[in-house]
Amino acid sequence: MARDVWITGYGLLSPLGDNPAAWFDTLAAPERWQAKIDAATYAPFPIHAIGAYPLEQQVPKPGDQRAMGPLMQYGAYAAGLALEMAGLKHNAALLQETHLVAASGGGERDWDLDKQILAGLDHVNDRGAFLNQQLSDGLRPTLFLAQLPNLFAGNISLIHGVAGSSRTFMGEEAAGVDALRIALRRCAAGQGDIFLVGAAYNSGRPDLHQQYHAGGILLSGTWQPLWRRPEAGVILGSAGAFVVVEARERAEKRGAKPRARLVAVESDRCARKPGAATAVARREFDAMKTAIKAQPLGVLSGASGRGSITAEERAFLAGLGDAGHALRGTAAAVGHSMEAAFLQNLVLAISVLERGTMFPPLDASEASGSDAAKLRQVLVTSWGHLKGEGMALVEAVDGQG
Repeated sequence: MARDVWITGYGLLSPLGDNPAAWFDTLAAPERWQAKIDAATYAPFPIHAIGAYPLEQQVPKPGDQRAMGPLMQYGAYAAGLALEMAGLKHNAALLQETHLVAASGGGERDWDLDKQILAGLDHVNDRGAFLNQQLSDGLRPTLFLAQLPNLFAGNISLIHGVAGSSRTFMGEEAAGVDALRIALRRCAAGQGDIFLVGAAYNSGRPDLHQQYHAGGILLSGTWQPLWRRPEAGVILGSAGAFVVVEARERAEKRGAKPRARLVAVESDRCARKPGAATAVARREFDAMKTAIKAQPLGVLSGASGRGSITAEERAFLAGLGDAGHALRGTAAAVGHSMEAAFLQNLVLAISVLERGTMFPPLDASEASGSDAAKLRQVLVTSWGHLKGEGMALVEAVDGQG
């Protein structure tokens, strides 16, 4: 029989801040989260950027801080928060049995080094030798090989002492979904008791802006409401998001507090012909439908803002049919964080369950939901901007919240 799986810790660094009080205070006031949108630095592409945060609290060594680009810093910080909440931080014995499952993208340039090299090439005779020397001496070790996900995971393992097995995923939104799906199934099947699962994304990367703009997905100019954006409607957002997934009996044995129960995670993909993503989402919803018992149901959508697929997801969610459902398209307030988007919403879903109530609508068209009863379950969705459909169900644990 599959084991009961709890989430015993979570950490999220986002444009909203790094703690639930900050998240909910900001989400409750549109003028606050809209003020955090950076429309100037990478114009004409606005982004949802992360402000100042105390990196040294989770990554105390200056050498470690310097060795990481923003993506790794966001992930290491969020992972530290999750481990701390779960009571694992600095506990060598427990960290020895903690497995890591992580998702991230590739490539994060050291722009200062690039500028230095380009400037120096005009003043040397042997450009090839100069280039090799500069890359050997100046490139951050963690940026070598394009900062692949295994380096992302390895860095977190070294900084926080996570010493179990490690598995990494790459592939935009679907990577974050599969990281959680695999951790849940391994934990439920008894292939491990404790898993640290997470992802990170850095929206402040001009190279990605160029790529996504060439693909026709980035919104240019001013912010627009998420559910009414054009085909090129994605606004990127930075995030680091991690959770501790743990077998119930292991958590109870060590006296860990459950933050939520991870009920189900589904992941699939299709060719994205008209209606195909809806059919996938319907199968995923039907697979967990018997476990959906709470009313009202909270729904945190990972809609990216890309016009056609966002509209299709909205129609699917409307077809769920219960007026009591409280729907929120979170990318309106935090941007779309690709690999980290799904896990960011999962963390927000858990904090919603702990509060027992959903934060206010982020758009006038979103159903506010019923306030008659405390939220006991939240559905988290992910429809990738190009491929991949995912879904998770989390619920409050009896006696908690």
